[in-house]
Amino acid sequence: MSPIARILAGCAAIAALSSPAGAQGVLTQKNVSLALAQTIANAALAKCRAMGYKIAVSVVDRDGLPVIMMYDDGAGLNTREGSDRKAYTAAAFHAPSAAFVKRMHDHPESAGSIQYSRVLALAGGLPIKVGNDTIGAVGVSGTPGVDDVCSQAGIDKVADQLK
Repeated sequence: MSPIARILAGCAAIAALSSPAGAQGVLTQKNVSLALAQTIANAALAKCRAMGYKIAVSVVDRDGLPVIMMYDDGAGLNTREGSDRKAYTAAAFHAPSAAFVKRMHDHPESAGSIQYSRVLALAGGLPIKVGNDTIGAVGVSGTPGVDDVCSQAGIDKVADQLK
């Protein structure tokens, strides 16, 4: 092997060995399971029912994809879309959907974000977190201003599993 070929082979070996582990193709990420989503949704639904509201609740995974949606008999037609979009907003921005509302007011230069088709600038969506890692989100729609209370009840029900 020529000296130039040896140098190139050595450089290639060093480059391969020095690449970050995450770049090698396998990721391990926490995510919301169906069982966890069902528990969260049932607890949120129960909380709202106890307050006399007919709501829709959605739980999405870390990528904002729907895991479960439930809604009361008699819940408004718009509540289904609202709960999904609130959950998606919380997952996408890793913060409550109410914080997205504040962001639009405080940072008008980011107002274009409101044009995303699944984003909804209303309270009711909360991220589901393990530490600082957002593993999904829950969204509730159908109460006059207490959607967050029901969403939080769902998260509180599984708090011991989010450690």
